[in-house]
Amino acid sequence: MKRCGRLFVWGLAVFILAVNQRAYGSGFAIYTQGASSLGQAAVTIAHSDDPSTIFYNPALINKFDGTQIQAGTTLMFISREFESASSGRTFKTKDDVFYPSTFYITHKLNDKLSAGLGVFTPFGLGTDWGDDWAGRFLTTRAELRTVDINPVLSCRITPNIAVAAGADFVILDTTLESKINFGAPLEGTKKFKGDGTGLGYNLGLLIDLAKDISFGASYRSQVRVDIDGRAEFSLPAPAFRPFFPDTNGSAHLKLPDRLHAGISYRGFDPLTLQVTYRWEGWSSFRELRINLDQPVNGSPVDVTPKRWKDTSAVIVGAKYRLDDSAALLAGYLYSKNPVPDETFEPSLPDADWHLFSVGTELRRKQLKLDLAYSFMILESRDKRSNEIDAGLGLVGEERANGTYNTQIHMIAASLTYAF
Repeated sequence: MKRCGRLFVWGLAVFILAVNQRAYGSGFAIYTQGASSLGQAAVTIAHSDDPSTIFYNPALINKFDGTQIQAGTTLMFISREFESASSGRTFKTKDDVFYPSTFYITHKLNDKLSAGLGVFTPFGLGTDWGDDWAGRFLTTRAELRTVDINPVLSCRITPNIAVAAGADFVILDTTLESKINFGAPLEGTKKFKGDGTGLGYNLGLLIDLAKDISFGASYRSQVRVDIDGRAEFSLPAPAFRPFFPDTNGSAHLKLPDRLHAGISYRGFDPLTLQVTYRWEGWSSFRELRINLDQPVNGSPVDVTPKRWKDTSAVIVGAKYRLDDSAALLAGYLYSKNPVPDETFEPSLPDADWHLFSVGTELRRKQLKLDLAYSFMILESRDKRSNEIDAGLGLVGEERANGTYNTQIHMIAASLTYAF
């Protein structure tokens, strides 16, 4: 039995490493980490009965008895449109379905100590405009995938206070593509593909302030990922090859730290209410600099300015228990975006956004099934000529100036087995 359990854990971990992990959040942060939490708009910092709390606040696992194993996924349907300011033409990203997946296991070691392991996607990005849209010289495809392997330990230091700590082992790979303008009708393609790893940590705190009131807080550290990769070019004529050689390159990316703080109130039994504040340290993302082993078009570096800013979100959520076998979930989230106007660009046309969520929890003996639906809408965002256009010699519609709109539908399911 123990051997089968170990094989199950590693099998799920390998599955999550293999599946498509592109998804969306503030900047390129991911919060689709469990159906129960998503059904409450990811408010679950001060109260949860779900193993996905390893991501949100690992101190809460101290309240779980025995062993719990959970696996889940989220289907994400993205609709992203651009209306050109110069021509009025409308372009859409290619239709696709993304499915970031999760795996968690928790185990109560004794009355004071609990351990857990999470495998999930903390950050991701997937945007594919195609090769013939107006802004193809800025971007055609951008993809970033991460997997976080996160062991945690939670300790109850008093009857009312629990703390937790864990390590974040982050694996990342990325692909960036765009067209090169050699003068109409000559066009080429550039592509950078790389991967790397990084190490960080996470902390959690839970304080039961009264019988029905709890305070929770969690922190995930900044993670620096060193990326090794290769830049490759498809050119319209051999004469351009000396100026655009295929070459190895390197970069580093600082994934931001994140802080959550929330309060839960259970005095209206069977209703649980929660409010959470979330802060994200995106000011660490100053630029994207790719250092090249060989100069490309006379330069040994390819630099894209970012200068993002820290941002925050406010979340409210509720769970209403109908009986021992079923509950209803609902939540709302409002988030600011980290991208300033001067570096706003179409590979990530981010904007302030709203999330509306509903869900249900169904229990039968040792099994729990959580289902959730969320609708995420980004406010309209206008791009005008900015620093992303500098040095590219773009004119008119090539600058991709205009209005960007994004909507995302999410359907999530998680299955938990407790024993």
